[in-house]
Amino acid sequence: MAVSLDTIISLCKRRGFIFQSSEIYGGMAACYDYGPLGVELKRNVRDAWWRAMVQERGDIEGLECSILMHPDVWRASGHVENFTDPLVDCKSCRARFRADHVEGYEAVYTVTARTDGGATERFEVTLGPQIPTKVIRPGYRHNGAVLEEIAEIKFKGSPRTCPTCGNRELTEPRLFNLLFRTHVGPIEDAASTVFMRPETAQGMFVNFENVRGSMRRKLPFGIAQIGRSFRNEITTKAFVFRTLEFEQMEMEFFCKPGTDEEWYRHWVNERFNWYLRYGIRRENLRLRQHDADELAHYSRMCHDIEYNFPMGWGELEGVAHRGDYDLTAHMKQSGKNLKFFDEETKEAITPYVIEPAAGVDRTALTFMIDAYHEEEVRGEKRVVLRLHPAMAPLKVAVLPLLKKRGEIVEKCQALTAALKQRWRAVYDDTAAIGKLYRRQDEVGTPFCVTIDVESLDDGKATVRDRDTMEQDRIELGRIEDYLAERLVLNPPKVAEPALG
Repeated sequence: MAVSLDTIISLCKRRGFIFQSSEIYGGMAACYDYGPLGVELKRNVRDAWWRAMVQERGDIEGLECSILMHPDVWRASGHVENFTDPLVDCKSCRARFRADHVEGYEAVYTVTARTDGGATERFEVTLGPQIPTKVIRPGYRHNGAVLEEIAEIKFKGSPRTCPTCGNRELTEPRLFNLLFRTHVGPIEDAASTVFMRPETAQGMFVNFENVRGSMRRKLPFGIAQIGRSFRNEITTKAFVFRTLEFEQMEMEFFCKPGTDEEWYRHWVNERFNWYLRYGIRRENLRLRQHDADELAHYSRMCHDIEYNFPMGWGELEGVAHRGDYDLTAHMKQSGKNLKFFDEETKEAITPYVIEPAAGVDRTALTFMIDAYHEEEVRGEKRVVLRLHPAMAPLKVAVLPLLKKRGEIVEKCQALTAALKQRWRAVYDDTAAIGKLYRRQDEVGTPFCVTIDVESLDDGKATVRDRDTMEQDRIELGRIEDYLAERLVLNPPKVAEPALG
């Protein structure tokens, strides 16, 4: 069944996955706190990604960089100049939007320019959310003539409707820089300005030679990092789908020019199949290649792995071909040599880079949405999160049938303590057994173990499967082995050719 985002938000609040940040003060827009089960889910996402990207491979190293970096890092990377979104305002209601988030947005401009034939042209052009000075540049073609010099671009009007008030009063799109700024030291001036990193990638680029040299690496190899990033988004939306502060999982794979297209296909397929491996349904995933006008300033090619969210198809992860843009930019800015000397060809080369980049928060949300199911059981609604065991915040819950029987509680607590040595296990006696089962179903716990009066005589307990609700009577001494056979936390890889 298709689940609404409101249903997921309600579940997250009710069951301790995600809370609104600073809620007792009215909340902080686009900022969220992760509760007891939310932190477990995020940890599981990080662990599964790290296992696939670093532990299971022999060609990737890990790294953890500081959030604050030298401001020249962001000047070299192009973020100070180019890390922008097109912003539009409604003159009537004062609401602000990203132009590319306003359905059908168009703006009309008048352009005066000199052509390659020396004539002066004056014409009108209609654009969508693009910034006109980024589109209409020397080399732009109009009626077969190539423009050599752009004299003037003037905004004429925008006929598209404001999504909030309905008036046709939207301004032209203008650039809005997404970098968060702060200051180092007691004096707040231009010299003390630093930036909160908008991505983890640049830390891996500036440490390319440190990692290569210390770990004695040859091409191809990768550097992986998980960490927080910050973006001053114009519009945040859809719960934790887009927030001001978020956690990224990125990997920069350095390879020789000429092998880059093969590695690009490899990483698109590898990352697409990672979601299938951990239980995301195939019909909810698709690949979409970026058009030329969508590409980031550093990107030669990019594919998004998209998921069918409640609000429609949206990016789950991006795999970008960054070419040699970043290393070249940092060599130019810093004056340091970041080339790789190829002993075979005796040449110094600037590696090309393939980058898979995902967000922990968005990935966790996706697993919850995809796992959510409602069904009717004996005339009552049953809500269950069919999370892959590797993603489930709790692996097993131990429940006493009678919490007033001390010997039953004692056995439950002893079993819980033993299971905690291997998995995230909990003991719960705060409701009747039926309600306890439903509570664990709703948070995705794969197994519940119930100890009852009979357990005192036969030394067995009832193990209940979350998905099938089937129950097995298992000897207490065998429960750990029984669960170990079924809690597959490192599933086999999937090899589906998503991109040929």
